[in-house]
This record gives sequence, structure tokens and C-alpha cells, in this order.
Amino acid sequence: MSIILVGGHDRLHDTYKGVGSKRGHKMKVYTQMPPKFEKNIGSPDGIVLFTSTVSHKMVGIAVKEAKRKGIPVIRCHNSSAGSLEKSIMELEGSK
Repeated sequence: MSIILVGGHDRLHDTYKGVGSKRGHKMKVYTQMPPKFEKNIGSPDGIVLFTSTVSHKMVGIAVKEAKRKGIPVIRCHNSSAGSLEKSIMELEGSK
């Protein structure tokens, strides 16, 4: 399963990727807004939003693309590795 994480802390980038790979998933992590963010999203199997550490604009773009492409979105206020793991398990349960 491919998962995109939107938000989080820059210093935990590798930790987030490690949590995803430990559960057998490909992770893309966006802690900052890249140019042409809507094009970078692609067609993942799920999107996890860390709402406390992300701009409103990034959330808007991610949610808009998810609705357009039928991608499930999990919102989480906490941006810890444990919260990411719980969110990934929730996505796994929805598939």
C-alpha cells in the first residue's frame, strides 16, 4: 500500500518513513509544501493528515485531490510516530 503523510515535524521525517516501511508500506512524507503539491500527490492508497503541524493550504489541496480521486483520508491531531502507526492501521482496516 502506498501512503502519503501530510504534515508532521521535519526532524521526524525518517521516523515516519520507518513506521511505514515497518508495516510494509511505501511512504511519501511532506512536512513542507513543495511546488505543484497537487501533482506530487499522485494516486496513493491513502492519505494521513497531521492537522496540528500543517498549513491550511496543504490540507485543502490534499483533501481536494483525495475527493477527486476517491482516496481515503485519515486526520490525526497528534504528529507522533505512534499516532502515525494507529492511522496506518485504520487505513489498513478500511481496505
